[in-house]
Amino acid sequence: MSAISNVRPKPDQVLVDIVDYVLKKEITSTLAYETARNCLIDTLGCGLEALEYPACTKLLGPIVPGTIVPNGAKVPGTQFQLDPVQAAFNIGAMIRWLDFNDTWLAAEWGHPSDNLGGILATADWLSRQGVAAGKKPLSMKDVLTAMIKAHEIQGCIALENSFNRVGLDHVVLVKVASTAVVGQLLGLTRDELINAVSLAWVDGQSLRTYRHAPNTGSRKSWAAGDATSRAVRLALIARTGEMGYPSVLTAKTWGFYDVLFQGQPFRFQRPYGSYVMENVLFKISYPAEFHSQTAVECAMEIHKQLEKQGRSADDIKKITIRTHEACIRIIDKQGPLDNPADRDHCIQYMVAVPILFGRLTAEDYEDAVAQDPRIDALRAKIVCVEDPAFTKDYHDPDKRSIANALTVEFKDGRQLEEVVCEYPIGHKRRRQDGIPLLEAKFRTNLARRFPAKQQQAILDVSLDQEALEAMPVHEYVDLYVI
Repeated sequence: MSAISNVRPKPDQVLVDIVDYVLKKEITSTLAYETARNCLIDTLGCGLEALEYPACTKLLGPIVPGTIVPNGAKVPGTQFQLDPVQAAFNIGAMIRWLDFNDTWLAAEWGHPSDNLGGILATADWLSRQGVAAGKKPLSMKDVLTAMIKAHEIQGCIALENSFNRVGLDHVVLVKVASTAVVGQLLGLTRDELINAVSLAWVDGQSLRTYRHAPNTGSRKSWAAGDATSRAVRLALIARTGEMGYPSVLTAKTWGFYDVLFQGQPFRFQRPYGSYVMENVLFKISYPAEFHSQTAVECAMEIHKQLEKQGRSADDIKKITIRTHEACIRIIDKQGPLDNPADRDHCIQYMVAVPILFGRLTAEDYEDAVAQDPRIDALRAKIVCVEDPAFTKDYHDPDKRSIANALTVEFKDGRQLEEVVCEYPIGHKRRRQDGIPLLEAKFRTNLARRFPAKQQQAILDVSLDQEALEAMPVHEYVDLYVI
């Protein structure tokens, strides 16, 4: 057996491409920046809504109660001022808690705005540190640029590479993307940033256990907060000059590909630019796993038709959901649902509630609603079947549809005409209809937490592209402090 060379190799090309994109690529797309602004306000709004849920807020604050970090990062909607690592966890957990922030669907799915936890915490901390030292703070345009690039890294890797098929959770991509953009904000050199990104890949990666039956649980709501905060920690470690691992992906036997990706190298569909932010999917109307969004829209239409015909769920014999393969793999679920995290990853539940009640809100996943026996009775009548055409269009880069179609059969032998929805309201193809609703969602979430004068101050900046981009990060975050 020949000995393995101990000559340190050049960095894997995947690492180099990520780092060179972050350090050298100038984002010139007006659409990307406008979409990033909408993404920012929607993501922060989701975090504000999550603060109404004790299951989320019990995880927030400093690790040691009462700790306040001078010139630390502030957590929107709270009074916490923390170190950037813990602040990233707080912000990341908040914005992801209700499964209501943006989505990216491809070979791998995920929520690119999860990266905002690390981005905003780091930028806010750096700005406050800078002002304290008499230096210029970062601007919100720096935050938007970092968001665009984090979206792009996470989304472009996800286009052709399925981490879920090998049992890994998509938050590995949050950790990698956040590490890259946070490292750039911290001023890492090219070599230091390559080291940092290698540390993210060599790190322990989350299993998808907590997203699937029979173990579905609330870790799925804070896993991304954990990943983006870990990214800040790794970037700070790299800033000390700590070494990296250049062939972390390709090393024979010990690299990521051999250990965790069945020996397969990553594939790429396109170079890094601003494609992902421009095409990201917003969850506007319903806090539901994104593969079900169009199904929920169909269910709302069915609720109206049942009312119009004077029928109820008791009259239904069967509901067939014609859907795409990813939906069946992730959220087609029968049997007991033990907690809110279990329910918001069950398409039968997310269809039954709007058919019964004409709504689907975050509160509908809580025990008080879920104990209604009519929900499980209707769930038992709902089956999913794959339509290969829907699966094909789901992966088509020119379509990126998330189609669902519902057919209701009644006990008397009659049935409703199939209700079909290919693109949810948050899709790029429905932006014109969606943005006013997204802004309305933001206003609603601001009203949950702040008095009218403070709401207006936030809106005045947040809905004005030029004003937002020019504002220092710490001043913008201060608008959200209670």
